[in-house]
Amino acid sequence: MIEITHQNPFNELPEALVVDMLSQCDKIGLKLSNSFQNLYKIKPDLRKRLKEKKLLKKDLDIMLPPSHPTCCAVDGSFSVEKLLSTDIVAAASVAVEGLAPPTEVRHWPKPRHYSKIITIKHNNATNLITSAIMMCMELSLAVKAPHNVVFFDGSFVTPLVYINKAINVLNEAPEDLKLDLKKRLKLALAAYIKVVLSKKTDQIFTAVPKYTTRQEITHKILKLNSDYEDRGLLSFVLKPGEVVGPIPAEMGTQRGYVENTPSDSEPLIKSVIQYLKEICIFYYRPYDHIPALRLEVPTSVANSRNRLSVLLESVKSQCSVPGLMEPFPLYLADRMVKHLRTALPAIRKTTTQEMSQNWDGEYSDLYFAMHGYRTEWGK
Repeated sequence: MIEITHQNPFNELPEALVVDMLSQCDKIGLKLSNSFQNLYKIKPDLRKRLKEKKLLKKDLDIMLPPSHPTCCAVDGSFSVEKLLSTDIVAAASVAVEGLAPPTEVRHWPKPRHYSKIITIKHNNATNLITSAIMMCMELSLAVKAPHNVVFFDGSFVTPLVYINKAINVLNEAPEDLKLDLKKRLKLALAAYIKVVLSKKTDQIFTAVPKYTTRQEITHKILKLNSDYEDRGLLSFVLKPGEVVGPIPAEMGTQRGYVENTPSDSEPLIKSVIQYLKEICIFYYRPYDHIPALRLEVPTSVANSRNRLSVLLESVKSQCSVPGLMEPFPLYLADRMVKHLRTALPAIRKTTTQEMSQNWDGEYSDLYFAMHGYRTEWGK
């Protein structure tokens, strides 16, 4: 991903703090340099082991003649504007189409987003419930996509984790948030099942987490006692155009159940958990300007060379832009939804102006009631 570097990053820090921080850079650099050098030394042996297990392949050995698949990416975001007397809560999901192949004629009618803005009283459960609502929006939007490949930002397990956390505090949540989540949950779980199964032969759902701590390859396959997670390690090991996998994914110790499940959603959640246990993963480095990508796919995709070929072709075509560390539509969707945090204060100010037109009391009371209690976010 393109990094934005500010011209004067230390402007508002005390000079002594800046000097102290900069003095620690040499130790950090030395430690990281030694760690990377060790990876380079064992790289030939790691490649040999992966080849012996028949896990290291070239993408050309999998890819069939071009089919020019269409694709899109789905991402979501939420923000809570904490005011003196109340909170403004916003959640949104957006779907962005990828770079169009030369044969593309299909157009996805708008809207390609969902959003919700409500005001509620202060509550500790707000963030957990809102994040689950955001996930429900993403799932419901994804299954409406007419594209051959649909990218998710994050892991397939992430929605289950968010929903689990929200269900555990559902009784403590403000009534408006609680009702909104309940209204969306069943439809979202039904969509979740469609996503993790990918039964339609002309459509593939794949999850592409940017940050991951998984070590299925590092520990389970290579038997390394290393602090590196799979993506970091394989970014050094893989050459452009190489693939490792697919292999079964690991769910994690705390992700095989959901507590306090609503009775009407329990069968759906049990099905989701069962299907998540069958997810496969592989790593793909399409070009030298991009690190290895972790791609999570349903078993139906992992076991089909035709569908894997379509997926690899889509990933390769969407990663052709130098400077991006992920497929183009994922990058664009992420940039769009992350602006929700900066948009919410503007919405709050607009609301305040509208309220002031019919306000009979002191304007100072209105100002304090609608003023965010946190220090303004820096640019």
